[in-house]
Amino acid sequence: MRKNLLNIFLLFLIGFSTKAQQVDNQILQDIYDGYDINVCSHTKQKLLDKKLKATASSAGLNIDVIYTRMEWDIDPAVANISGVVTPYFKALNNLKQFSLEKDAALIVDSVIYHGNSITSSDSASYFMNIYLPATISANTIDSVSIYYHGTPTSSGFGSFVQTKHNGTPIIWTLSEPYGAREWWPCKNDLNDKIDSIDVIVSCPNGNRAASNGVLVSESHGANTSTYHWRHRHPIATYLVAFAVTNYAVYSDFAQIASGQVQVLNYVYPEDSNYAVANTPGVVSAIQLYSQLFIDYPFQDEKYGHAQFGWGGGMEHQTMSFMGGFSFALMAHELAHQWFGDMVTCGSWSDIWLNEGFATYLTALNYEAAPTLPYWAQWKQEQINKITANPNGSVFCDDTTSVGRIFSSRLSYSKGAYVLHMLRWTVGDSAFFAGVRNYLQDASLSYGFARTSDLKQHIEASSGMNLNEFFADWYYGEGYPTYNVTFNQTTPNTLKVILDQTQSNTSVSFFEMPVPIKVTFDDGTDTVFVLQHTSSGQTFTLNTTKTIDDVAFDPDLHIACLYNISSNVGIQKVEQKGYFYVYPNPVINRVYVNAENELIKRVEIMDIQGRILKTIDVPNSRTNTSIDMTDYATGSYMLRVYGEKSTYLQKLIKQ
Repeated sequence: MRKNLLNIFLLFLIGFSTKAQQVDNQILQDIYDGYDINVCSHTKQKLLDKKLKATASSAGLNIDVIYTRMEWDIDPAVANISGVVTPYFKALNNLKQFSLEKDAALIVDSVIYHGNSITSSDSASYFMNIYLPATISANTIDSVSIYYHGTPTSSGFGSFVQTKHNGTPIIWTLSEPYGAREWWPCKNDLNDKIDSIDVIVSCPNGNRAASNGVLVSESHGANTSTYHWRHRHPIATYLVAFAVTNYAVYSDFAQIASGQVQVLNYVYPEDSNYAVANTPGVVSAIQLYSQLFIDYPFQDEKYGHAQFGWGGGMEHQTMSFMGGFSFALMAHELAHQWFGDMVTCGSWSDIWLNEGFATYLTALNYEAAPTLPYWAQWKQEQINKITANPNGSVFCDDTTSVGRIFSSRLSYSKGAYVLHMLRWTVGDSAFFAGVRNYLQDASLSYGFARTSDLKQHIEASSGMNLNEFFADWYYGEGYPTYNVTFNQTTPNTLKVILDQTQSNTSVSFFEMPVPIKVTFDDGTDTVFVLQHTSSGQTFTLNTTKTIDDVAFDPDLHIACLYNISSNVGIQKVEQKGYFYVYPNPVINRVYVNAENELIKRVEIMDIQGRILKTIDVPNSRTNTSIDMTDYATGSYMLRVYGEKSTYLQKLIKQ
């Protein structure tokens, strides 16, 4: 059953063999050119620090927004917005008054209803109250037009940003999770997607406006150009966005089963050569995700990149805003079009349904390039991060904490590894079938989902009860440590004793299928999967060949630590090394620790892979430290050479 994905990947690589070398080169480059999930999560934490101090309100609970037309005048040299937002809504009950969310810094000029001005008022908690002249009946579809202007509040990393690139002004927006209200009046929750939108932006000539959907028209006057974007899929409020500057524009194209996907790129002119050389790498990721799951969900419109002034990326629907074009960043933001945009987490407690999936899909590109070592390297890096702290669950129990929602260790790394372990537990066929059914569920598709929805679909596809798995790995904290005893009683018989401790008391025992790889004296091998249900459990493995070598979970299916406590009669026991690099980011001194093998040498490299310093470790210790006080702020690569393995880690110097 677990061979199915390999077969899919082989077909994928055969079918697109002309792209194989390009994919390999992109992934190879990515190890050096500067993106990992720390960048994404840490930057989102900084970006959202102000906005999460005010959580979502209950505005708009008595209406269903079915369409919104947005018309804005934007000068990228001026931190100001003016225009009109027209929401069309269905009354959910008899309606005389309703509310939207709007920051007090936005000044309402008028609210027009059926051609006449009506009354509105601001109140606490971002409420904008709108008073209709007469009660309308439940299920009535109606609209208002809100004319407004103002300078949106911003902490410098806020949802509406005016800055410069290469001396040229730019304005861009980024609203996740609650920031849309800072620049337009809206219903701002994870319950109601807008069924469709039109975004019309007028700006000074020489600029272009990027946004969601399809560019249906552009017009150019004496001083002003107007760009009309139309999007005809349901969209969460926080995924509506625009950016305005002097963009250069070009397209890449991806061929998938149901047709062609345009990848529309809006990039800074000064970065055109860099962008043109790198954005074609996303084509293979579109093809891979479409084959593994379902075809790109917005194929009838586009996928796109719009460059903006932020170090990470943001998955705005049909057009991700990008701080750069490394393969991993492009693959991560693209993955959100399926997981985050088409199906959006129904609560910030379920953020892993967005970020865990996007992190895991990025890694599936590495698995699809088996000639490169980065799939195994990615898995080891995630395990190192997960086990660096004994606490923490994937379930986000504090949605007022920026660091908790966008925790690199929990929402990204552990969330991704829960998916990997779920795949291992139920098998490839059931895992991918269940995820496809989750995406295509009519009650979830182009809507919102909770963790229970994913669990239900994986249970249906696998026929397994996953209550224990989700209790341990999703709601529970920490990870297991295995103490493994191997005892070869005869040349053809191996006794395995598995003891387990838990890093956090929230989990009494992690029930998992545990793989043991046995290699024989003729060079062949087999993997025994032990259903581990209690600590101290003993398994007897009988073979027809002489056992030469034994390894515990060599393919890293489980997020755990382990020790080989004893072995009798076995010539060799593989004990993989674990490396820990901390703190990261580093201010002064970075520490490197190893388990199960000795450190021989450490290299510090710049982001292009040039060696800046080599540290030979005296007497091959299991730990060392490096003074980085005099290193400039920025990104570096740290390579650790052990006795049996090599570890590569990106390092941020602050």
